[in-house]
Amino acid sequence: MSLTSTMSTVTNMQTHPSYPELTRYLSKYPSSAGALFQTFNDITLAQKWTNVELADLPNCQRAAIKGLRPSSDDGELPSTCVVLPCSLAESISTSYFSAAFTSLGESASKQIYLAICAEDSSTVYYKISKGIVKPSI
Repeated sequence: MSLTSTMSTVTNMQTHPSYPELTRYLSKYPSSAGALFQTFNDITLAQKWTNVELADLPNCQRAAIKGLRPSSDDGELPSTCVVLPCSLAESISTSYFSAAFTSLGESASKQIYLAICAEDSSTVYYKISKGIVKPSI
């Protein structure tokens, strides 16, 4: 990405309505700012989560997003979820997830969602469970 393209992205981010709510973490963790911005806007604008708040995860060098996911079409009730944004270019490990679960404490319960963001604005979510969990069949 060129310097001109990067400056344009930062300017666009600063004029977006969600910027004031995110600014503290965007400046505190610049390496994960793009993923946080993209995931936050996907969750609040496209997926319509409510009661969204940010949680500081200094051990992971980023912020997580907590919120109430709306009920699904199959009748699943709204539930509180935690999302950990990262970019497709990042390397992550099991110790990274262990640090995230420790930092989040009870708010993460036994699972978090990992949001992997690509430069083309696509976001893929993976459910990460604490420990070994038998899949539902």
